[in-house]
Amino acid sequence: MAQPTINNLIRRNKVGTKHLHRIARELGTTPEYLTGETDDPAEGALPVPTADLVAEQVGAIMVPMLDLRFGMGGGNVVDAHSIIDRIPFPRDWLLSRIEGKPEQVMIITGEGDSMEPTIRSGDALLVDQAQRTVRQQDQIWAIGLHDVGMVKRLRRRKGGYEIISDNPAVPADRADDGEMEVVGRVIWIGRWQ
Repeated sequence: MAQPTINNLIRRNKVGTKHLHRIARELGTTPEYLTGETDDPAEGALPVPTADLVAEQVGAIMVPMLDLRFGMGGGNVVDAHSIIDRIPFPRDWLLSRIEGKPEQVMIITGEGDSMEPTIRSGDALLVDQAQRTVRQQDQIWAIGLHDVGMVKRLRRRKGGYEIISDNPAVPADRADDGEMEVVGRVIWIGRWQ
């Protein structure tokens, strides 16, 4: 609505306008309250839908994107784990790919080039924290090693794990049993365009 229209409504002290429903919706009340027909601003007002409500209605789950970056080489993990956004994923699709509850899924960001071409720096990574046991070789995992967060392929070896980069210029590393923390398995890679 244009500013002159709003100004006109205020100056002329008009009770009625064709924009009354839009104004009431923006203010979270009803046209009846604005015209003085009722004293209750909530009576008959429809609540503004939340992202969770809309997601539920369209069959989606809102997954938190954390302010947490994992290096795909040797990057540091950001200490702050605050939610910076929430991204909707189709419920059926997500539930078919995770082992635990939807609350155990998070989105993190990868940094660096050691997982190129599979994962690029800045890609969004959907991590299932319920999957912490390496059952198949060469899957991609979010791990912590020596206070550093990484995204790597893991291969079980006697007494530990081989930590593998997809970039052939980056040599493999090794973690002995008990030396590495598995945060979760990367189940989806998203690229912002």
